[in-house]
Amino acid sequence: MLNSCICKAACSCHTRPSSMGDQVQSDSSPYTLSMTNGSSNWVVQKFGGTSVGKFALNIIDHVVLPSLRENKVAVVCSARSSSTKAEGTTNRLLRAARDAEDAQSHEYVSLVEAVRLEHVQVVEIQIKSEPLRTQLISEINGECERVLKVLEAAQTLGEISARCVDKVISTGEKLSCRLMAAFLQDRGVDSQYVDLAEVIDFPIGSQGLDQDFYNNLATVLGRKIRDCEGRVPVVTGFFGTVPGGLLDQVGRGYTDLCAALVAVGVHAKELQVWKEVDGIFTADPRKVPTARLLPAITPAEAAELTFYGSEVIHPFTMEQVIRARIPIRIKNVMNPKGDGTVIFPDSTYELERTTPGHDPRLFRTRSPSLMQRPKRPTAVTIKHKILVINVHSNKRSLSHGFFAGIFSVLDRWRLSIDLISTSEVHVSMALHSEMPLLNGVGRDEYQIIDEDLKGALNDLQKYGTVDIIPEMAILSLVGKQMKNMIGVAGRMFTTLGENNVNIEMISQGRCPYLVLLD
Repeated sequence: MLNSCICKAACSCHTRPSSMGDQVQSDSSPYTLSMTNGSSNWVVQKFGGTSVGKFALNIIDHVVLPSLRENKVAVVCSARSSSTKAEGTTNRLLRAARDAEDAQSHEYVSLVEAVRLEHVQVVEIQIKSEPLRTQLISEINGECERVLKVLEAAQTLGEISARCVDKVISTGEKLSCRLMAAFLQDRGVDSQYVDLAEVIDFPIGSQGLDQDFYNNLATVLGRKIRDCEGRVPVVTGFFGTVPGGLLDQVGRGYTDLCAALVAVGVHAKELQVWKEVDGIFTADPRKVPTARLLPAITPAEAAELTFYGSEVIHPFTMEQVIRARIPIRIKNVMNPKGDGTVIFPDSTYELERTTPGHDPRLFRTRSPSLMQRPKRPTAVTIKHKILVINVHSNKRSLSHGFFAGIFSVLDRWRLSIDLISTSEVHVSMALHSEMPLLNGVGRDEYQIIDEDLKGALNDLQKYGTVDIIPEMAILSLVGKQMKNMIGVAGRMFTTLGENNVNIEMISQGRCPYLVLLD
């Protein structure tokens, strides 16, 4: 359970041998032997953009190669981010796509060139084999030339479709995976670059991207990976072309989802998500020196941590592997010998709830065993950049009509609410945005700069008095079954009161208590 507090914030799938100097490892290599011994011991290793950008050679030498001694390994990579995520490859390509819609601008050319140069420089410095280096630079240049042609066509038309945006941003994963495959080959390991940009070769049903779609996709991905036979597959985290665009339909977590589906497809014994931290902690170790590493956590707890501020792994991604009874392990690329944190249900009931064919119960009773003495929360996290919208109605209208109107406004203006608290004539809503919604300093000097927020506030005034509270944060306490633990809420409120923190809102989710603090 999670207690949250809002407080004032001080192409086709190329499963072919890579053309990058196909160096086949000799029969005596332990890496080749482990990949061809007929074992079904698959481990899927997913690496994020920052890890690939800063620690690529460390990943190869201290993560992938040691794993190959005992397992079959499939590597899934995000696009590189060598400095910050904001300046990463995907963000640059997205900016290039937006810029191409402006007929007077050619900034997209320099953005693509910056991406090309960054990858070429890495090749020139870190690839030792001259033939491999020459071939890889040629392939990088070819990928970037194809992107420029797409963007030039978009500028001619004056617009860029979701499909074209997919083609542009998929280049980031292609370049990243070409590099990682080359690093393996440079060390004598036979690898195979697997491009999933056109992997969806089956019809998508009328329900769109439903569970049947993901089940079919996992089957296709498993077949593509197994087709690599004795080679180490290095898989692009960007998969397929879907109606409406992958970025819009799935979001920026598509690489995690791809890795999860690969794990399901090959019946992996484990999905490893590699980051720059040792795993999941009881709190942010940068802010709380006494934070402890959690050896294990349930999917429900991990989902709440992700939603309320900690970048763990998307809940839908977790659901795919947990349904297949595959554990997820969060590990650190800088400390590969660490055990990390395992995400897996700790009870048969919780596992069955995410497994096909289970019999969900509409009514659940509280067992006396659940009414236990208070225990400590599993973890605490905080989510900044929270804006609170309050709507108060003086009309004696039916509450369901009041709420229906408010939610229709939120849907119309595409506003996603993190936290909500209601009464018959009052509703308080908290929303989060990485992009600035307001500018100015001091509550009396703020100006609303986000057009969706401005439109929503205007429409909400039809239902009552509207006011907003900026610069808030959601503080979340996470712990399994905490809502059934007598006294936990009281201890939380006492702690806040003793530290002069005023509670603005109280709510509760699947696992959490949620409170708004000033």
